[in-house]
Amino acid sequence: MTQGEQTTDGTTRAPAGRSVLVTGGNRGIGRAIAEEFRANGDRVAITYRSGEPPAGFLAVQADVTDAASLDAAFTAIEAEHGPVEVVVANAGITRDTLLLRMSEEDFTSVLDTNLTGAFRVVKRAARGMIRLKKGRVVLISSVVGLYGSPGQINYAASKAGLVGIARSLTRELGSRNITANVVAPGFINTEMTAELPEKQQQEYKANIPAGRFAETEEVAKVVRWIASDEAAYISGAVIPVDGGLGMGH
Repeated sequence: MTQGEQTTDGTTRAPAGRSVLVTGGNRGIGRAIAEEFRANGDRVAITYRSGEPPAGFLAVQADVTDAASLDAAFTAIEAEHGPVEVVVANAGITRDTLLLRMSEEDFTSVLDTNLTGAFRVVKRAARGMIRLKKGRVVLISSVVGLYGSPGQINYAASKAGLVGIARSLTRELGSRNITANVVAPGFINTEMTAELPEKQQQEYKANIPAGRFAETEEVAKVVRWIASDEAAYISGAVIPVDGGLGMGH
């Protein structure tokens, strides 16, 4: 954070921080990312599709598959926090099944949320960033998008596509002080992984050089850093947070 500003009465006022938006910020990795930015002193908004959002954030209900819904969410966030300076495209779904059992709807629905949804979010955020002549775009991918996984052709395709978005966006908007990077988590300690049978968890961990799953906070800190001034000269990069599982693939 920057140092506070001096007020007319000589006291120090806390800095306002940046306007940050995390899509799908109501649970899991998205919530951890939102909390990390809030702890950094930023003004954090989250979007959520259903359920009850966590307290302490500007929470706006939105669906990344609906451009009008997203536009309304951005308008509400901009009215409260100003133009979005950091956007984290995190919202995503899975519909896992083997190729021969995967319906076309299974495939297209995952791509519409995970890949086209990220496109919609980035396109809307870019308007304000171009006017500001600065911005940070972080796309949450997965080791699966680089490494592959049986039963996840739809998910892997959607997460791999985010790399193309980040690198093309870097070439389009890099001269305007806008960076675009990808963070690719591996296996993370969440409610979903906790429900896996112990034997299956051990099998997964045996393939991870670190020998353990990551905590959501470990992903969140990397996201916060790649969106910071310290990482201003990094763009178009893919940063794995996977304990060595993918080895950068």
